[in-house]
Amino acid sequence: MKIGELAKRSGLTPATIRFYESKGLITAVDRKANGYREYPAEALAVLSIISNAQQTGFTLDEIKQVMPGNLSQWKHDELISALTKKIADIESMQLRLAKSKSQLKKLIVMIESKPDGLACDDNALRVMQSMGIAGAVQRISLGQFKA
Repeated sequence: MKIGELAKRSGLTPATIRFYESKGLITAVDRKANGYREYPAEALAVLSIISNAQQTGFTLDEIKQVMPGNLSQWKHDELISALTKKIADIESMQLRLAKSKSQLKKLIVMIESKPDGLACDDNALRVMQSMGIAGAVQRISLGQFKA
């Protein structure tokens, strides 16, 4: 099939398909005498694997490392290793995100717990002091910060 049909069937743009080809992710491509690319039906499966892998957080380099030139020749141990590593990466990211979420929630509570009658500027300073950054902010606002 030609690139236009492959793009239509895969939901990707021809430019994206050409990019994947330039990165060596799509290798079974024939060139006709007129210069048109001719893709085998397998290319649609390859594009689906690439898209799904990217959606789960794999980079193109990671995909290239584990994807065989022939889809029937997966390297079991390398694939399992890459998938296991990606799960560990995701779990690590989940921990970092949970910590960030917790810190943001605490910051919101701190900002919203502004004592009655306290000006917004003073509340901002109070919040920054509790974060340990008020001194730097005061120096910046007074023009005393030196880079």
